[in-house]
Amino acid sequence: MNAAHLEKLNDRQRAAVEHGVGLPDGKTGGPLLIIAGAGSGKTNTLAHRVAHLIVHGGDPRRILLMTFSRRAASEMARRVERICRRVLGDKAGVMTDALAWAGTFHGIGARILRDYAAEIGLDPQFTIHDREDAADLMNLVRHQLGFSKTESRFPAKGTCLSIYSRAVNSEAPLDEVLRASYPWCSGWEKQLRELFAGYVEAKQAQNVLDYDDLLLYWAQIMSDPALADEIGGRWDHVLVDEYQDTNRLQATILTGLKPAGRGLTVVGDDAQAIYSFRAATVRNILDFPSEFSPPASVITLDRNYRSTQPILAAANGVIGLAKERFTKNLWTERESHALPCLVTVRDEADQARFVAEEVLENRETGMRLKEQAVLFRASHHSGPLEIELTRRNIPFVKFGGLKFLDSAHVKDLLGALRFAQNMRDRVAGFRIMQLLPGVGPSTAQTALDALAESPEPMETLTALQTPPRASADWPGFVAMLGDLRSRAAGWPTETGQVRAWYEPHLERIHEDFEMRRADLLQLEDIAAGYPSRERFLTELTLDPPDATSGQAGVPLLDEDYLILSTIHSAKGQEWKSVFVLNTVDGCIPSDLGAGNSDELEEERRLLYVAMTRAKDSLNLVVPQRFFTHGQTSTGDRHVYASRTRFIPNSLLAYFERRSWPLAIAPQETGAQRQVRLDVGARMRGMWR
Repeated sequence: MNAAHLEKLNDRQRAAVEHGVGLPDGKTGGPLLIIAGAGSGKTNTLAHRVAHLIVHGGDPRRILLMTFSRRAASEMARRVERICRRVLGDKAGVMTDALAWAGTFHGIGARILRDYAAEIGLDPQFTIHDREDAADLMNLVRHQLGFSKTESRFPAKGTCLSIYSRAVNSEAPLDEVLRASYPWCSGWEKQLRELFAGYVEAKQAQNVLDYDDLLLYWAQIMSDPALADEIGGRWDHVLVDEYQDTNRLQATILTGLKPAGRGLTVVGDDAQAIYSFRAATVRNILDFPSEFSPPASVITLDRNYRSTQPILAAANGVIGLAKERFTKNLWTERESHALPCLVTVRDEADQARFVAEEVLENRETGMRLKEQAVLFRASHHSGPLEIELTRRNIPFVKFGGLKFLDSAHVKDLLGALRFAQNMRDRVAGFRIMQLLPGVGPSTAQTALDALAESPEPMETLTALQTPPRASADWPGFVAMLGDLRSRAAGWPTETGQVRAWYEPHLERIHEDFEMRRADLLQLEDIAAGYPSRERFLTELTLDPPDATSGQAGVPLLDEDYLILSTIHSAKGQEWKSVFVLNTVDGCIPSDLGAGNSDELEEERRLLYVAMTRAKDSLNLVVPQRFFTHGQTSTGDRHVYASRTRFIPNSLLAYFERRSWPLAIAPQETGAQRQVRLDVGARMRGMWR
């Protein structure tokens, strides 16, 4: 067999790609864990493994590839085709087009649930609530149970949904979740159980699922041996990317699919496990080898193709102090004399000025703004820098902002499509009806109550008495829904039908009508890429694209601009030059993220992720003091900060230490800072 497609892989990558491939009698290899260090070619290795399976006769229709975004799955499929083309030539496209089971856990789960809906008592026409709609439904149940009128304040709808979601995804008892993550809500345990029971009943009555249901229902299916065997038997090979970011529910699904581990490959890096706030657990990857008998094979990719050796040495030093990890020390052939810098500045204002000047200096040497990034632990940490960049007219884009589906006008159009799809979806119906002048909550509630009890909701809606104040708009609303229900226009023309009905309301409600209309036209373009309304609503809800008009001040696509990003949003990215703001205790680790040992270890991994984004230049900025809100009789309050505990004195040899402009680091012993200028003596001297 021609192995030209493997020639550019290093030995470890090739071992991972070839593991268990080409066994006799069509057998699949045992479970495989690929520990892929930062910048070690993880995506390239996984794509080569999929391609290698296909080249060696694997049926692409029997390969399940799960990534953490639909975009990543599409990019993976494109890479697989390019690799296959070197061996299969023109046949590669046909084979990779058959790689139909590539997507996210939630996306694959939605497809499985539709396929098996009848066997588990689920209506296959279910719609899916995004987080905001799920929170609205939770709030509706909360109100119906009287919890919004309790004597002491009951947790808000978003908090209730977060508690519910964490309990489901972590497979942990409610009391344990409350004690560990929401101690201020522990007194409401009994009421929360009642609320969650009501929430589940409301979802079932309305034939809607939320994000968590897509995994929860799938995991429940896998508890039935016959169904688990049938579903797991669909695929010879199951490959999972970013395994360190999975939760207990996802791990349960995987072991249900391949209980013996045959044909199962997971790829990840325990040192980059930073999503516990989404109920992800680093234990999944740490414990993976021992889940099977015999244990899974482990192959470590430790050659880094991104960063210089001094940057890697410093990052290795930081993660080397972790309590528990798969041992690996990243190395590279990219030598450099430039050490990463620990830069001491006076305060956040100086930090902003330092970053702005360095960014401009880098640009003068030929480095584009897009090749530079500023990373921070929390979104609000970039506030002073954003002001400085704006003042200096340095364009920037900040990641972690508004999502496309968070825009009211986009949610309105999608709400109409969802309501037509499932007229028992009360959240969608409630939203869309109240767009009509003269229709308020009571009118919408009455109409939805009538629809919920009707076997023919469209006939019931048509026969409903028109609300007097909505008499001009109600008939058009009913006609639009009737057209969508009949599917006479076909997909994707239906999105244009909704837009035509919605535009007069859009213009009435929003001043920036034209900009929002452009978003809706973009939504129509997106819709054209899906085969059906069901697939469009499902996949757009699960993996929304970024906003357009929702992001104020985003430069044109052909402009150069600096990247600002939270560390969480920067994962998987790389830049020539990286600045990390507020590398001090209280920020990294966050005051809120250092409550126990596990949380502290995740904060250490967060700093490691930030450092390993840098290719050539890394600056960790250490402000000496932070101003706090409010005034005292002696002026602004401020607190002094200490360098992050994750870079103790024993690691200082890995860094160049700088002060900017003339800042002097506080003494490690906490002694008084040296007086550089005795202003008081000068003042006294003026009168003598």
